[in-house]
Amino acid sequence: MLSVDVAAPAGTTWLALTDWTRQGEWMLGTSVRVVEGNGRSVGSKIAAFTGLAGIGFTDMMEITAWEPPLRCTVRHLGSVVQGTGVFQVVAKGAARCTFVWAEHLKLPFGVVGQLAWPVLRPAFTLGVRQSLRQFARFAEDYSIGGR
Repeated sequence: MLSVDVAAPAGTTWLALTDWTRQGEWMLGTSVRVVEGNGRSVGSKIAAFTGLAGIGFTDMMEITAWEPPLRCTVRHLGSVVQGTGVFQVVAKGAARCTFVWAEHLKLPFGVVGQLAWPVLRPAFTLGVRQSLRQFARFAEDYSIGGR
């Protein structure tokens, strides 16, 4: 679980967070599109491609809980990424909040994935932390009309 403080209201932060097609503006190496439903309801499916220069993988997700402006839960449906993710916005007054990102994933590639994870985890965590800092700026700009 990782989090970042955001100098924007919780409702605005929620709207920025769930603006799926703009996620690539703050998430490193990722582009997202809604492939089924409206992206703002249980059952909607989202595809997130992560990689560089067309080399990477697509993470298919289905929204399993939709509780605006507080929480969205997704189930990862892919062969590489499986498990659940939770995106939560916690209000800290009228103009501040905290965005919490939690993933409960099954490591891919069996024993090889389990052995590689301790080596890869620091770089993965660093990338997610950088993305969360970028998200805070994105949400703060969203709050002042950068939509």
